[in-house]
Amino acid sequence: MDYAQALLGLLPGSRRTPGLKELLSAAAYLPPEQVERIRLAAEFGAEAHRGQKRKSGEPYIAHPVAAAEVLAGLRVDADTIVAAILHDVIEDTPIAKEELAARFGNSVAEIVDGVTKLDQIQFKSREEAQAESFRKMLLAMVRDLRVILVKLADRLHNMRTIGAMAPERRRAIARETLDIYAALAERLGLYAMKLELEDLGFRALYPQRYRVLERALKRARGNQREFLTRISEQLTTSLKAAGMAAEVEAREKHLYSIYRKMLRKRAPLADIVDVYGLRVIVDTPDACYRALGVVHAAYRPMPGRFKDYIAIPRTNGYQSLHTTLFGPNGLPIEAQIRTRDMHRIAEAGIAAHWKYKSGDGGVAEGQAQAREWLANLVAMQESGSSEEFLESVRVDLFPDKVYVFTPKGRILRLPRGATVVDFAYAVHTDVGNRCVAAKVDRRLTPLRSELRNGQTVEIVTSPNAIPNPAWVNFVVTAKARAAIRQYLKGLRRTDAIELGQRLVNQSLAEFQLSLTDIRPETLAAAAGELGMTDGDELFEKVGLGERLAPLVARRLGPAAPRPAEPGDAGSQTAPEPLAIAGTEGMLVSYARCCFPVPGDPVLGFMSAGRGLIVHREDCANTDDYLKHPENWLPVAWAPQIERLFGVELRLEVANRVGVLAAIAAAIAGTDTNIDNVDLQERDPQTSSLVVEVRVRDRRHLADVMRVVRRMPDVLRLSRTLATRIRDE
Repeated sequence: MDYAQALLGLLPGSRRTPGLKELLSAAAYLPPEQVERIRLAAEFGAEAHRGQKRKSGEPYIAHPVAAAEVLAGLRVDADTIVAAILHDVIEDTPIAKEELAARFGNSVAEIVDGVTKLDQIQFKSREEAQAESFRKMLLAMVRDLRVILVKLADRLHNMRTIGAMAPERRRAIARETLDIYAALAERLGLYAMKLELEDLGFRALYPQRYRVLERALKRARGNQREFLTRISEQLTTSLKAAGMAAEVEAREKHLYSIYRKMLRKRAPLADIVDVYGLRVIVDTPDACYRALGVVHAAYRPMPGRFKDYIAIPRTNGYQSLHTTLFGPNGLPIEAQIRTRDMHRIAEAGIAAHWKYKSGDGGVAEGQAQAREWLANLVAMQESGSSEEFLESVRVDLFPDKVYVFTPKGRILRLPRGATVVDFAYAVHTDVGNRCVAAKVDRRLTPLRSELRNGQTVEIVTSPNAIPNPAWVNFVVTAKARAAIRQYLKGLRRTDAIELGQRLVNQSLAEFQLSLTDIRPETLAAAAGELGMTDGDELFEKVGLGERLAPLVARRLGPAAPRPAEPGDAGSQTAPEPLAIAGTEGMLVSYARCCFPVPGDPVLGFMSAGRGLIVHREDCANTDDYLKHPENWLPVAWAPQIERLFGVELRLEVANRVGVLAAIAAAIAGTDTNIDNVDLQERDPQTSSLVVEVRVRDRRHLADVMRVVRRMPDVLRLSRTLATRIRDE
């Protein structure tokens, strides 16, 4: 590989783009044979990328070598560094995954494949392609956490050299970096990488704001650094007097975090006083708590600003004590107290836990916690589109803020804004699916209630309960949202199959047949002719309105049915109406344009993807639907119906104090619930109201209307009805 050796020898070595010499030097912690393997991988990558250049004009191999140097700084294993060098080979060169596996091992090939984008697949939009690539990468992470290490190193070097990109592209990449990759690095405990990604993303997305804030901080730096040095010296002396070996260092708050705090508080930089902080590093966890006592003795702590991440670590393994002190002149100073091991984990996250010995597949606690989170991605990605999946991950990436307890004392970490339902699904998916009520601190609480730190939550379940579709509107965790959607998706399929069977049975009655007369092989053959795998899929499509029941019935019935003779005992002039009992599930819905209730003459319309929609016969919208008679079918109410139906009543009432309360009381007196009240028009004398009530049938509705109509303040009352428009 003379070309590759010459090229790598010429690679520029700088902070932004390290060369091969810097990479091999950074990887010197590995055995010599592994360092040699890294050199061979660099030569192979240079040959594979021969002739390719970056936007900056430098040879393309400079980028993967620089990404590998980032990972060598985290002291990861050799396979991860080799994969970083080769991470663009499958995507950008003719080299196949199998050749990588043969040369560098299956582990390297799998990592590279996990990072590779899906550019070969045609997507409807750039956003969909981006989301699908991200889905593939995250699912590869479930198998091997090193995939995300390579991807983050790749993104970090791209951000370091983003100046060569066009402004619009630069902003798009910067926003994605801040939204996804910086948050992902934080979730995995890679804080040093997270801070640099945020700094570079902020600079690329808002260059002017970055420069203004940077200049302002430089001006404010002098005075604060002076008293921080004095505080550091005083604390070092106090800790030494207490017999503790400790390092005290001043630290400057991250520029992007200051900017976000200014946005959150809507405050200028002059009002953001905790720009600097202190870090105390000791030897043991016990020494952390003793050091805390020394620190609080030296400077008064600020009430309500203490956090113990040692007793309750963050999900990424981060541990530290956080406290805020009243410094000189009353300025607040944040202090972090941790051990050296905790500091190493805080900086390198899951990479700090990595086992470097060849063949050692063990993982430490931090990796186990990361894997637990990643395992939920498998269930998450099964429901919804790639964009929904990406949004779910984005929501789930934000750090945990709420710590709550199970009745047995187990601590669960949930995002801020998490509800009781989120807690139920965090305990177990089955607990969430069967949840009917909850007690928070021994008091019954609505399921949509937001949880607060320190609460004890007990979930009440029922074996017959199912998830409520409305839960999706208020849960915040991706796990809860995905589990609810997945359950409802299965439930919807069951409902669709059952409805499809009833519709096909109804159509078969025209041939004096039923499904019990159809042989399984006939059903399977008909499903195959229509492109379905089996009868269940065929019935599901019929129930969803994507296949017409009469056409399916003709395929299942006799090829040439005899026409009905007048006077035949079995002849039918019209199919038997489909009985509606109100318990059909998600695939039978009731039109909100006309609000049908038992007792109303009704028609059924098969809507593709939605199933059967029941309308009143006198609904104005039926005129439009009558243009498609093949989608209509006769329906009738079952004799016994055990459910309530929504109905809208339109009222014109006298405009006086207390009239609405009087109407509500009158309706409640008929054992009727009010779902919604809408004030549509109002003038000094009258008001127009639309009230939605829940009734059993037309008789119940008539009782409600009779009571309301008798009220002296009710001037006019009618049921919402769009009269059918007839052609003259």
